[in-house]
Amino acid sequence: MAGTAQAPMGDDVPHRGMITVCAIGATLLQSLDQTIANVALPYMQGNFSSSYDEITWVLTSYIVAAAILTAPVSWMAERFGRKPLYVGCIIGFTIASMLCGAAQSLTQMVVFRLLQGAFSAALVPLSQATLLDIYPPARRGFAMAVWGMGVMIGPIMGPTLGGFLTENYNWRWVFYINLPFGVAAALGLIAFMPKTLGMNRLRFDWFGFAMLSFGVVSLQLLLDRGQLLDWFHSTEIIVEAVLAGLGLYLFFVHMLSAKQPLIRPAIFRDVNFSSGLALMFAMGTLLVSSLALMTPWLQTLSEYPVQTAGMIMAPRGLGNLAAIMFAGRMSTRMDPRVIVGAGLVLICSSFWMMTGWTPEVSEYTIIITIMIQGAGMGLVFTPLQVLAFATLPATMRTEGASLFSLVRNIGAAIGVSVTSTMLARNTQAMHEIIGSSVTPFNRALMAIGIYDPSTQQGAAMLDKVIHEQAQIVAYSNDYMMLIYTTLPALLLLLLMRRPGGLVRVKTEPME
Repeated sequence: MAGTAQAPMGDDVPHRGMITVCAIGATLLQSLDQTIANVALPYMQGNFSSSYDEITWVLTSYIVAAAILTAPVSWMAERFGRKPLYVGCIIGFTIASMLCGAAQSLTQMVVFRLLQGAFSAALVPLSQATLLDIYPPARRGFAMAVWGMGVMIGPIMGPTLGGFLTENYNWRWVFYINLPFGVAAALGLIAFMPKTLGMNRLRFDWFGFAMLSFGVVSLQLLLDRGQLLDWFHSTEIIVEAVLAGLGLYLFFVHMLSAKQPLIRPAIFRDVNFSSGLALMFAMGTLLVSSLALMTPWLQTLSEYPVQTAGMIMAPRGLGNLAAIMFAGRMSTRMDPRVIVGAGLVLICSSFWMMTGWTPEVSEYTIIITIMIQGAGMGLVFTPLQVLAFATLPATMRTEGASLFSLVRNIGAAIGVSVTSTMLARNTQAMHEIIGSSVTPFNRALMAIGIYDPSTQQGAAMLDKVIHEQAQIVAYSNDYMMLIYTTLPALLLLLLMRRPGGLVRVKTEPME
């Protein structure tokens, strides 16, 4: 595919500060809506009189639509121009959000969430590509820091903000909240973003798009429904696995052989970008899966109220925010690979601390640990963007940003699915192991009257204790698994080259 006209670069870009604010706003809209609706699901379920299996399509429809339309963002930006596509997607996303808030049935909600996810697909990659274009190399660390704030803080803020809006107003405000921010971002980009021209004769790779969509949708359905249907004991899951493998295989074969593929193979020849893509996949699995584990741990195992659990989780976002800004400044003064490596070590350290947690762990310990974890993720995210895009040609930036968003989303889906499955299975296995020694013939238990397994009350109380102990071990095993996922990512840093012209350059404030 031919390259699109790029926005003006360097210090000659007018209104850079306003463009940056609008781009961050658009990024925050997309990242926030990935998780903000989660806490409102029980209220929607009651409002629409639907089952748990049916209401989860409110989440799945959004994720699937966004995943499918992420890959062709580069082609659409080249075909229609980046500015018209960007503004159109923000307007479409805002309208779809209003429709979601006004939905009167589950069918309407799923359709409107599909539209919302479709329009959201371009927001993050276009924001990233725009900021990379309007800032010179010496200031891209700063640009990726402020952009990373929107990407990383959104999923962390989502459950807290969603819970506040749902409890104090109505679940519909989870979607209505997007209106003022969407309007402001669209008007700002219309007024300040430089114009870009499209290319009318650019061909679209329909076969590649169809195969990628086929594979991604099948994979997403497999991950969403696997635990519910007992994975490969279900015919549906086996069929979805085969279809996912077939679709992705045909897509890669077509990509390597077609004259104008949806994704150009040349982009993967850049070692920094390919290594960064693998690291971003690992970060995707960690960012969302660690949140997915932490929330039920606080609410079910430690029995914190919902609002208290949200307050305890907030310092993770503070640690993340501080580290992103620090990394943005230091990425221009020292080797970004060192910062990424330090971030990965901090993440592993936090998971190691969490392997020893019990429901009696103090709030202070929880807050310090998750602040370290948030700081580690912040240290990785910003310098990783600088490293990955340092050697990538400007004509491939939008394509690269789209791929980064795609692998991050796929990594998140896989991470949540694997950790939740392992948690459920390890809890069941440990329950059986611990429970095997609990019998009416155990004299030690019979000596403690309230835990006497020969009585109905004693058996019920013992089962509760056993289940809690099994969950503690299962959570510990999940955190160990995340450590084993993170540590190998350090080796990828050895393949990446240090960006040129980024060291010992003073980072200036945003204009």
